[in-house]
Amino acid sequence: MSVAVVLFTSDLRLHDNPVLRAALKEADEIVPLFVRDDAVHRAGFDAPNRLAFLADCLAALDAGLRHRGGLLIVRRGGAAAAARRVAEETGAASVHVAAGVSRYAARREERIREALAGTGCELRVHDAVVTALAPGRVVPTGGKDHFAVFTPYFRRWEAEGVRGTLTAPRTVRVPDGVASDPLPDRDTVKNLSPGLARGGEDEGRKLVTSWLNGPMADYETGHDDLAGDATSRLSPHLHFGTVSAAELVHRAREKGGPGGEAFVRQLAWRDFHHQVLADRPDASWSDYRPRHDRWRSDADEIDAWKSGLTGYPLVDAAMRQLAHEGWMHNRGRMLAASFLTKTLYVDWRVGARHFLDLLVDGDVANNQLNWQWVAGTGTDTRPNRVLNPVIQGKRFDPRGDYVRRWVPELAELEGAAIHEPWKLQGLDRAGLDYPDPVVDLAEARSRFERARGLD
Repeated sequence: MSVAVVLFTSDLRLHDNPVLRAALKEADEIVPLFVRDDAVHRAGFDAPNRLAFLADCLAALDAGLRHRGGLLIVRRGGAAAAARRVAEETGAASVHVAAGVSRYAARREERIREALAGTGCELRVHDAVVTALAPGRVVPTGGKDHFAVFTPYFRRWEAEGVRGTLTAPRTVRVPDGVASDPLPDRDTVKNLSPGLARGGEDEGRKLVTSWLNGPMADYETGHDDLAGDATSRLSPHLHFGTVSAAELVHRAREKGGPGGEAFVRQLAWRDFHHQVLADRPDASWSDYRPRHDRWRSDADEIDAWKSGLTGYPLVDAAMRQLAHEGWMHNRGRMLAASFLTKTLYVDWRVGARHFLDLLVDGDVANNQLNWQWVAGTGTDTRPNRVLNPVIQGKRFDPRGDYVRRWVPELAELEGAAIHEPWKLQGLDRAGLDYPDPVVDLAEARSRFERARGLD
């Protein structure tokens, strides 16, 4: 009986999984393997919210495999050493894995290749598993390796087309006697955000169906409505690969309409960031386009930002949502990042690290490069734009319902006045248990413009 190893990474699903399908086509039996890699812990990337969501994903994957006659094998240690051991134990002729774009993924692939050298077991790496379109599939003319601006990338992305989707296998045969560590248990993870969502392929597919059959239709006009919460909330499932980006593109296009088109555009943004990081892995922590910033580092202001106590209600609401859910509305992410990097003029890496500590969808490509985009060190063609939290609040939370939900100290304030509580007088202001603004917006903007040489 021929055997292949399927090393699951950011593709924790059975539906539309090219890695799994290729292994099943090649071998009589497969070993579905997930490695709890020590390198992830050493890098500080195993944040509690993601660990808990991962536990859900692995439990669902194991259940799906058992329903098809198999099971998930879990090992702990280095991914390369574990893959080699399993291959040797089972006599596997190949190890299949999805391609990644982070520095960690590149090193993992290199180490697996080295570990398998001379064993007779080949490594097979599959593209367009984590993204809808593989990084490098389209490149600009003129010899450049990646697109640095989204709009021309999106035109090529649309013209290129996305691969077809694959059904889930009906049966999965696994060799007898392969040892496995226990599955991780969500209930053992400490310091979780209390409102953290559940993970797993079943949860993800239910969410996809619900999204496509209703809210997506209004996505073009409603995606920035903070109180309406009219986004898909699929980002954690895309991060862990419990849903397929390629399948989402096809299904959204089948539904059609302006909402479907706007949603597909957001999926292309995700691919855009992955192709940037694939060519510039240093952009995970180094400025993509240096602006020679001399960042400030006021510990009290940073703590106020992290705690949702800046005195600017919309910023604080967004940061409190992050702490409670391990997730934040995209408009809130942009505003919170702009406030830290341009209003407080704090290094974007400080904010990116805090987001990675809490976000259940904390993804190196999208988190880091979105932070750089907002900070003006990334791919934004208007690098010095500053988002004003008062104007943003009046535009995207005009009745104040989003702020009222997350900043209950201000719940009694009516309408747009909730975005400027410092303007209240006398006892009205004194009765609010809410801080004054940590900085004056006009002064902060002037400081930023001087720092960037714009004055």
